[in-house]
Amino acid sequence: MTIDANIVIDLLNGDARVAETLRNWFTSHITLYLPTVAETEILSLSRLTPIERREIEALIEENFTSVPYNRIVARIAADIRRTTKIKLPDAAIAATALYTHTPIVTRNVQDFRRILNLEVIDIK
Repeated sequence: MTIDANIVIDLLNGDARVAETLRNWFTSHITLYLPTVAETEILSLSRLTPIERREIEALIEENFTSVPYNRIVARIAADIRRTTKIKLPDAAIAATALYTHTPIVTRNVQDFRRILNLEVIDIK
């Protein structure tokens, strides 16, 4: 699964449904990919104290597999942007899902559903 930033942010905000779903995936040993672009979005929240930031970094490092925004992902993202006109961070996250051949887990389904060959999972 490729995890969108909004899923981790909702987890940090105490969303029980997200917490339960992620806990089930963790215990099932499902690989959860977190694009570096999503990590940037999460760690750039202005309200974070230095202690909270370190705690979030530890949570991310312990529970998610980082996928860098490399040349291949960048080219997939460029193709997505050309055809859908979505924002660069969303295109990069979608490109990561396509690159890893995994569904994207998000609550921003409207933008991602327009992308061909991308499976979208909405945690409601």
